[in-house]
Amino acid sequence: MPGAIYAEGLVKAFGDVRALDGVDLDVPQGTVLGLLGPNGAGKTTTVRVLTTLLRPDSGRAVVAGIDVLKHPNEVRRAIGLSGQFAAVDEYLTGRENLQMVGQLYQMRAKAAKARAAELLDRFNLADAADRPAKTYSGGMRRRLDLAAALVVSPPVMFMDEPTTGLDPRNRQQLWGIIQELVAGGTTLLLTTQYLEEADHLADDICVVDHGKVIARGTSDQLKARTGGERVEVVVHERDHIATAREVLAGFGKGGTTVEEHTRKLTVPVSGGAKLLAEVIRELDGRGIEIDDIGLRRPTLDDVFISLTGHAAEGAADDGNGAGDGDGRSGGETGAGAGGRRAARKEAAK
Repeated sequence: MPGAIYAEGLVKAFGDVRALDGVDLDVPQGTVLGLLGPNGAGKTTTVRVLTTLLRPDSGRAVVAGIDVLKHPNEVRRAIGLSGQFAAVDEYLTGRENLQMVGQLYQMRAKAAKARAAELLDRFNLADAADRPAKTYSGGMRRRLDLAAALVVSPPVMFMDEPTTGLDPRNRQQLWGIIQELVAGGTTLLLTTQYLEEADHLADDICVVDHGKVIARGTSDQLKARTGGERVEVVVHERDHIATAREVLAGFGKGGTTVEEHTRKLTVPVSGGAKLLAEVIRELDGRGIEIDDIGLRRPTLDDVFISLTGHAAEGAADDGNGAGDGDGRSGGETGAGAGGRRAARKEAAK
């Protein structure tokens, strides 16, 4: 039986570019799927299709048991969406923004007011609650937008890079809120540019590239695909590289790679900390002075490099203009924000 979020063969083209090229997803209820990929991979386009803001050229999608293409209005009533950029009314106060969202979802005025106060406090916005949103900093607007997505606790949430622009403290706070939501039964699809975020929050991770899902699994499963542990050594003298390479070859489970300019040698191993201690003793016994040595385990960044041939994205995102390969300008993001407002209004019908 399909999960709370299900997609099969989603295709979306913008001119000659296929932003989605047969995307399949299945997210069980009460879990978090992290959607990761380099710039232009198709992450934001996927979110837009699943949240009814964009119609696919072909394929099927079901959210909260509702067919996205046949019953988009019903889908909007069952989901929460936080896009990449804050979609708040700048001329309303923070409190008024949240109360408005509650009333659009047909909450009683008293309940909407209480919920707004709760979320303002939860997102550290209580002191600025009665100031117009246009006076907020970028990070404050981001938090207000996230709070708006949570006014009505939806069974399915979509968060498109929710912590972009947040400082580490507020990012950690949002992680806690996400974990509370999921513990309460909410299903979440999360796109993120922060690998540690996916590592920390996601039950499963889908790696997408060029509009296709190229790998899926838990964080540990994906890391295992890049190989196991490795010892990294930085020798003090370049003349010692050859001898150090000979020493590491005796412990390695594969070839030793050497970066001459940094004097760093890397070799895949197995044996953990005990083996590392043996390597150190052997290097010392051969008179090799080292600047650094460590036992490294694969990271999600290693997964990106091994699967896509390049590192994960930086500050840019595939929703900023042509990032998804659709050739549109940054105004497209504004349209997405407007779409979310429209979705809120539809939910009140």
